[in-house]
Amino acid sequence: MPLIKKDFFGLKDLSAEDIRYILGTAETMKYILSQKNKTSPHLRGKSVIILFYEASARAKLSYELAARHLSASVVDMTSSIQNKEFDSLVDMGQLVDQMGADFIILRHPMAGASQLLASTVDASVINAGDGFNENPGQALLDLMTIKEQKGGFEGLKVAIVGDLIHSRVSKSNIWALTKLGAEVRVSGPPTLISPEIEKFGVDVYYDAREAVNNADVILTTRMHKDSRNTMVLPSLDEYKRFFRIDEALLRYAKKDAIVMHPGPIRRGIEISAGVINSPQCIVNDQIANSVAVRMAIYYILTQMGGAFR
Repeated sequence: MPLIKKDFFGLKDLSAEDIRYILGTAETMKYILSQKNKTSPHLRGKSVIILFYEASARAKLSYELAARHLSASVVDMTSSIQNKEFDSLVDMGQLVDQMGADFIILRHPMAGASQLLASTVDASVINAGDGFNENPGQALLDLMTIKEQKGGFEGLKVAIVGDLIHSRVSKSNIWALTKLGAEVRVSGPPTLISPEIEKFGVDVYYDAREAVNNADVILTTRMHKDSRNTMVLPSLDEYKRFFRIDEALLRYAKKDAIVMHPGPIRRGIEISAGVINSPQCIVNDQIANSVAVRMAIYYILTQMGGAFR
């Protein structure tokens, strides 16, 4: 049984065996969710604290529902964060830890925040996204969806298109997909691709048509509405012209290629309306797997000794 750990930070340091184990557990959880009674007693008596320093309604809801389906109690501390009642992340973490928290779900704009918090608390810390580092929960639901659609990963051609510098879920997907035997290609504006990315075992293309050529899976990233891309991207119109996933670009991929996005989609910018409304865009399948994946993370940490005080 792999994953002998208290906390869950990301996919970079996990083995292919670890990742397959999580996905297998998530499949079991999805079966539980398909039953009339969706509640399992695995976390009965445990408490889950939500600490989201960045907004994400989808992620927060999935972690909350996953905990409740496993019979845990859930407390959302977002309002305390917004009211700035605590001077630091460590102060907040130690408060909830001393009150008996078993799990802390942390989403934070600083890379490495989950490791910092975990070093100061006894609770199991789950990384729900840290800066530009990783978003392992989202990547795992992507992987689960790909496995359901394609049957596995070995030999799959996967194109990741968009903002590769700022997309933490893309980094998590790259770590996992390369370990699982997929051929990963990345494409985007040169200013949004790290010069170090080839060291991750991926092929880099600045022409999106080359990246998606004969691809089985196309993953596209979010283009943020804030100012973080202002100095590196001339305009969204230029981005749409060369990197939007539309019907013309999709013709280069395999006929049964699937298109995925972490959500929420900026329609017409990252993906065209026609592709979003097509059977090849499986964003709803990704959302359907989100709760099962988070249930699996809770369950595995509990079984491994994490979340036991």
